[in-house]
Amino acid sequence: MNFEYLEISELRGILDGKKVSSVELTDYFLNRIHTLNVNYNSYLTVCDQEAKVDAQKADEYIAAPGENPLLCGIPYAVKDLFLTKGIRTTASSKILEQYIAPYDATAVAKVKQQYGVMLGKTNLDEFAHGSSTETSAYGPSLNPWDVTRNPGGSSGGSSACVAAGLAPWSLATETGGSIRQPASLTGTSGWKPTYGRVSRYGVISMASSLDSIGAIAGSVKDLALIASVISGKDERDGTTGSGDVPNYFSALNTDIKGLRIGVPQEYFVEGMEEGVRKAIDSGIERLKELGAEIIPVSLPLTKYGSLVYAIVCPSEVSSNLSRYDGIRYGHVTKEAHSLLEVYAKSRGEGFGDEAKRRIMTGTYVLSAGYYDAYYKKAQKVRRLILNEFNEVFKKVDVLACSSTPNVALPIGMAKDNPLFGYIADQLNIPSSLAGLPGISMPCGFSKPTTGDNKDSVDMPVGLQIIGPQWSEQRVFNVGAAFQAVTDFHKQHPSI
Repeated sequence: MNFEYLEISELRGILDGKKVSSVELTDYFLNRIHTLNVNYNSYLTVCDQEAKVDAQKADEYIAAPGENPLLCGIPYAVKDLFLTKGIRTTASSKILEQYIAPYDATAVAKVKQQYGVMLGKTNLDEFAHGSSTETSAYGPSLNPWDVTRNPGGSSGGSSACVAAGLAPWSLATETGGSIRQPASLTGTSGWKPTYGRVSRYGVISMASSLDSIGAIAGSVKDLALIASVISGKDERDGTTGSGDVPNYFSALNTDIKGLRIGVPQEYFVEGMEEGVRKAIDSGIERLKELGAEIIPVSLPLTKYGSLVYAIVCPSEVSSNLSRYDGIRYGHVTKEAHSLLEVYAKSRGEGFGDEAKRRIMTGTYVLSAGYYDAYYKKAQKVRRLILNEFNEVFKKVDVLACSSTPNVALPIGMAKDNPLFGYIADQLNIPSSLAGLPGISMPCGFSKPTTGDNKDSVDMPVGLQIIGPQWSEQRVFNVGAAFQAVTDFHKQHPSI
């Protein structure tokens, strides 16, 4: 039996029915990883022994009387930005190449409490700085649909491993598109939560006021199930919301008749590929056929989203990366002859070009004389963007638009282009700045218009659904309704 593209609920059923054990299921995925990961570079660390031990524990729990947790015995992957006790956590950077985490991130701990089975740690842009995984110190991940193209980023390793059937799902993070964009480019489903819905504790920080913890999986139903497990208040993270967490999975409702879906005209940006536009139009039409009311809306401040992000994000990156100084943890230079050289050479040797670029940009923006002119002003515009969303959500229940303006681009396009990420994520950044929940789900395919298209297959296109803060259930309902009448999420690359 092939397990690689079964939904979590299907895997739950065959585990509970004793048709397969967690050990057998885990071995199945580990064998696929050892055979296929070389083609995609999606995993940086594979946890063979740990996974087999955890699978055995899961089988023992399943054998006991009583109901099994949703994720019990289910293998999964973890973006290598999450701390995992006793297992290497690199953030895809040389500066943390040998770092062994002393504790688990809260999201990882919650899955462990359910006896989930971690297969390994996935590749990403270094410290999540990028949108293609090309800034990773360990080389880029490759898109399973076409290995000459990138899988997006920064959670590109997570999206690639799910798309290639090397894990049923993966924990991931998003700061300004890092879940929805790679999900779109690899034909997977991705969920970025309301800021504070999931604890950031134990996740290496990029930009603390933007970072959100979510997941990439094979379907929106899977995302709702995962969200039911990892969401909630965490006393160790003061930014988590205090409200009760619904069981998003059991509460899924695919009846969206009468739902008001706004379509922001500004999200059909100049330069959007025609094939992408057609797929998005078709996806929105399908939602209309399901009974939703489609309402054109305007978000004119969208054009400032990337500009605000280009100031806020590097500023917070600069602050967060100051802790990597060659003293407390991480890479320590062997060439220093003074304390100042320890700092300078350790950071110079450990950080890649993109991290250095963001540190220098952020330090400049936060320096005396420039803080008010740049960072403070950007935060004011950020507030205006949130206010604009709030006003639109008085007229509509959710928004529908494209997750990206193009399909996956050729490997190498991000190289030496410091603006690549801001352009690639321009349709995700405004809602990230506003802390809104969103999903990306497959809605069609389009022929690439960049690179060598002669032998290129049609590439996935992602439809994005955005809701007001704390409206995860509503967003999941729309996604589940769409996937109940389409099969785009069931189409997979030829492996």
